[in-house]
Amino acid sequence: MTAAVSVDGLVKRYGDIEAVGGLDFEVGPGETFGFLGPNGAGKSTTINILCTLVVPTAGSALVAGHDVVAERAEVRRNIGLVFQDTTLDDYLTAEQNLRFHAELYGVPKAATTERLRPLLEMVGLEQRRGSRVSTFSGGMKRRLEIARGLLHSPRVLFLDEPTVGLDPQTRSSIWGYINELKRHEDVTIFLTTHYMEEAEHCDRIAIIDSGRLVALDTPEALKASVGSDRVQIRTADDGAAITALYDRFGIAAAVREGEVTFAVESGEQFVPRLFTELGLPIDSVSVSRPSLDDVFMSYTGSTIRDAEASSSDAMRSFARAMRR
Repeated sequence: MTAAVSVDGLVKRYGDIEAVGGLDFEVGPGETFGFLGPNGAGKSTTINILCTLVVPTAGSALVAGHDVVAERAEVRRNIGLVFQDTTLDDYLTAEQNLRFHAELYGVPKAATTERLRPLLEMVGLEQRRGSRVSTFSGGMKRRLEIARGLLHSPRVLFLDEPTVGLDPQTRSSIWGYINELKRHEDVTIFLTTHYMEEAEHCDRIAIIDSGRLVALDTPEALKASVGSDRVQIRTADDGAAITALYDRFGIAAAVREGEVTFAVESGEQFVPRLFTELGLPIDSVSVSRPSLDDVFMSYTGSTIRDAEASSSDAMRSFARAMRR
């Protein structure tokens, strides 16, 4: 079957800055495909290229079988897009927002009326179809945007950080609605996220860091590829603990998220040795099975939170340099 999304050598540069550095991947029809990475990794730039909002510097991409540069109109007819920031008209009702969107896409009025009720019911907003969007919560607005993105029956639905800024409970409910739409709509979902628990919902995950693809597989296969358990300890002297771990056990450790972090096989069995042989007082210790955050750290050398902090520092430095 023809891939829903096909990317070959995709590059995007802004002057000397390379936001996307030669991506290659395919997304199958009906797949829920996750683009996982910290803010500033190149996720939004890639999705903007795939949605014809940005022209690539090099390489090519096909969406629903159409070239994103040469066939922009065809691509746009075949995609739905939910942006990070809301683009709804607050002064209009939920139904008015949907009908306005349908007119822009040339959906016949009869077909729009037929699609409205099931879509609003699917996202739990049928009872609020006549309410102004200004009265909606952030989660309700995001659900309405998902319904709007599906109104013209796209082949690929792009969700750019679909739950950013929402509380964990609302994020969970949004995913309930996304999973529900997969049961009723014949659509491929391509989402970007920096939430690890969100990526677990995907059929496959592409991990992107500094504009480059570093891993691509199912969540289970990616976690299995790490193998080792993650151990985190708190001590009075992190530097001394890192040195002692290497000298006594040959283990390379680093401070991640405020704790000395390292990977070992059978972490629970290793902990007793840690207390008896490290030679330093340990305030606390925790052991966890491989997670997607461990996968990210294994492939990039940092956790996604540390990567985001570094990206934020780099962007602030770049902004200061531009002001000089």
